[in-house]
Amino acid sequence: MKRREFLKLTAATAVAGTLSAPAVRAQSSTVKVGVVGAKTGPLAPGAAVTHFPPYQLWAYEVNQRGGLKLKDGQKKIELIEYDDRTQPPEAIKAVERLATVDKADWIGGVYATGFNLATAPTFAKYGYPQLTQACVTDQGPALVKKYPGFFMFQASTSDFAKGAIGVLKKLKDSGQIGNKVAAVNVGDDFGIELANAGRPLFKEAGFEIVYDKSYPLGTQDYAPVVKAAKSANPDAFVAWSYPPDTFGLADQAKIEALNVKAYYSAVGCAFQGFSQKNGPAAENVLGAGGVTDSPEIRDFYKRHKEVTKVDADYWGSPMYYSMLQMLTQCIETVGSMDRQAIAEQIRKGPSFKTLVGEVSLPGQILNKAWTVGQWQGGFFSAVAGLGFNSYAPVKLKTGWS
Repeated sequence: MKRREFLKLTAATAVAGTLSAPAVRAQSSTVKVGVVGAKTGPLAPGAAVTHFPPYQLWAYEVNQRGGLKLKDGQKKIELIEYDDRTQPPEAIKAVERLATVDKADWIGGVYATGFNLATAPTFAKYGYPQLTQACVTDQGPALVKKYPGFFMFQASTSDFAKGAIGVLKKLKDSGQIGNKVAAVNVGDDFGIELANAGRPLFKEAGFEIVYDKSYPLGTQDYAPVVKAAKSANPDAFVAWSYPPDTFGLADQAKIEALNVKAYYSAVGCAFQGFSQKNGPAAENVLGAGGVTDSPEIRDFYKRHKEVTKVDADYWGSPMYYSMLQMLTQCIETVGSMDRQAIAEQIRKGPSFKTLVGEVSLPGQILNKAWTVGQWQGGFFSAVAGLGFNSYAPVKLKTGWS
């Protein structure tokens, strides 16, 4: 499939991807892969960068080499994209439609933690393994026990909270910052879990939480949050946030001159758009994710932009792509779209070669992750993580100018 033809197909499936649209019909010579996420609503900006494009790049590249190599010949991937409109019930309906109407061969894990938790019973009901990437939770082991087909190609909530707070602790213990922290969170499963995990960790690390506030998903005005945080005179600011709030909080921090020496926000900070929008003001901002620079990583970003016309982020994008590389290896080892056999192949591994190195899923949860990154010289460098050997040194934030 030529790139132009692929992008044409992607555009067509995007239009078809509403629950009111007719079911997408595929030739038997294709492998149908369903992708559900937000194209509208508060989570749409994040899904547009991190969730849909890696699937599009993966499908394009696999199709360019002739398709997935199965026992009965090579089959090209057909993507079916549905918009859940940032509403869990719509995500559940979309997964159900893919299973019962579209008869998808595989359904990807949906976008956002709460949405993956909400759709887990539906994946299990229809016998589809749920291979998630955009799902940060400490409930992983319990979910695997309850739903044997549940997989997390991601670290836990505690891992990300420990990563961020560990970076701040090193700065505090070395005398570079004080012990007062302002912490805010988006009021959904992701933000609430991180805030709950973070509070005792801040205390253990010797921090005093001088401001602690939750705000609703879809908040438009962040002035009250940032003004109150600044009035608490913190040494560090931490936002367990989603992309719209990550951008909105940074805008307000500049307006209010929230000049803390350590500023952290979660999802969206790793977007290239964050650096492009904020310019030099983004320098030394900390956030979830990060990557280690390499020729392979640089080449991935180049291919991603050429095919999808979207700038890959410095967290979820390379991890999504690595997850799909793992899935390809498992499908081609099994030689068919036998979903239970593919799931078993993921379980037994023992490891898979990917863009981010060799990975495995002991207990069906990923064994490595970059947990904290920092904008340094226009690159979101990993400064903390699990399972990697080297990280960039952390730098202090010196204002927003």
